Amino acid sequence: MLDTFNPISRVLMGPGPSNVSPRVLGALAKPTIGHLDPQFIQLMDEIKSLLQYAFATENEFTIALSAPGSAGMEACIVNLIEPEDKVIVCVNGVFGGRLKENIERVGAQAIVIEDNWGDPVSLEKVASAFSSNSNIKALAFVHAETSTGVCSDAKALCEIAKNNGAITIVDAVTSLGGSELKIDEWGIDAVYSGSQKCMSCVPGLSPVSFSQTAVETLKTRKSKVQSWFLDQSLVMDYWSGDGKRSYHHTAPINSLYALHEALLILKEEGLENAWARHMRLHQRLKSGIEELGIDFLVDEPYRLPQLNSLVIPKGVDDVQARKYLLDTYNLEVGAGLGKLAGKTWRIGLMGATANEQNIALLLSALKDVIR
Repeated sequence: MLDTFNPISRVLMGPGPSNVSPRVLGALAKPTIGHLDPQFIQLMDEIKSLLQYAFATENEFTIALSAPGSAGMEACIVNLIEPEDKVIVCVNGVFGGRLKENIERVGAQAIVIEDNWGDPVSLEKVASAFSSNSNIKALAFVHAETSTGVCSDAKALCEIAKNNGAITIVDAVTSLGGSELKIDEWGIDAVYSGSQKCMSCVPGLSPVSFSQTAVETLKTRKSKVQSWFLDQSLVMDYWSGDGKRSYHHTAPINSLYALHEALLILKEEGLENAWARHMRLHQRLKSGIEELGIDFLVDEPYRLPQLNSLVIPKGVDDVQARKYLLDTYNLEVGAGLGKLAGKTWRIGLMGATANEQNIALLLSALKDVIR
């Protein structure tokens, strides 16, 4: 006979998921109701309003996809990009590469801007790509590259795209709730994120928001969206309208309870206060890391406060060190991805995980590992 699964509690200081607050875990345990129940429709409307606050937007089409952030990425591409479209895509880490992969899979032409892993997207290279190519439909880039901890200038990139008549598709999986992100002010047309990072919610949901320009782009497509489940023209009728909604799929009811509670917590703290908290705690972490003689991968002006990539000290075995942290301190840190595998650790300071106690634990544990 199998026993009930009871996981050991961990301090999650990797690239996500982050620790989930007791309030959010409590919301998961509320009674499950139907996905077309009037009570649930009301909850959906509240989630939409709270996501608009978190994204700093008035976009009517602002929802939570019933799938993780990777599906949010794919949803933006398959809905807004058609075969033979030209898209400038910026690759400075793993997730920029995934954007490129999605663009090519729909049959579009990816015009790739490459920067070193750990460097922000080059504004000059993007501007040059627009000058060298005609009929560019979109610019796609990662605001907060989770594989390296670098933040690119989304506001400036969107301005370049707008000046060249292109829409923008932006990965905000790691930035939402953790660092400045202003959809309307910056002119972002399509954005996607994840529930498990700075939102400190359970994994499995992807907040997305489309501007009116993006909605019109979707409505005037020449071809069908390649994915039925991710076709947002069908999902729109489930997430909008007064009273009766069109059935699309069985939504993850309890996970949406959790997202609602996580968004309430964010609003109670205040969006700008949350950004400031992540930066203040990053500075505290930075001081301790420098005292240990460990280097950051990313130059200081471009570092994400919520995702810190550290260069593994010489003589320290990556796998053994992370195993020791997990076994001895119940502390999870992230491994490097792709070309940074075995070379970096990714330290998450996200949402509920971002506090003084966890920083003190991490610094003590890293000192132990190095010793």
